[in-house]
Amino acid sequence: MNTNELQVGGDHYKAMKIQPWEAMEAWMTAAQFRGFLLGSAIAYLARVNTKGVEGKGGIQDIKKARHYLDKIIELEESKAKQGDVDSPAANA
Repeated sequence: MNTNELQVGGDHYKAMKIQPWEAMEAWMTAAQFRGFLLGSAIAYLARVNTKGVEGKGGIQDIKKARHYLDKIIELEESKAKQGDVDSPAANA
């Protein structure tokens, strides 16, 4: 299953013809998109210990962070398969 087929915390993005991160990937450079994904993962990890705010914190935010990290892994593995020597995955 690829990351576009999974959504943590609902299905509001999956139901769209074009998911927001697909649009961002098309509009941004590869470096900008990777930065967006990393920043989003960090944001979800930063709020893991949030208490008293409905829908924030806990295991669901860890899963959301993992979803963004899985997207980065998917992109890096794809680049490595295509022989992109600048990909960190190609140098692993």
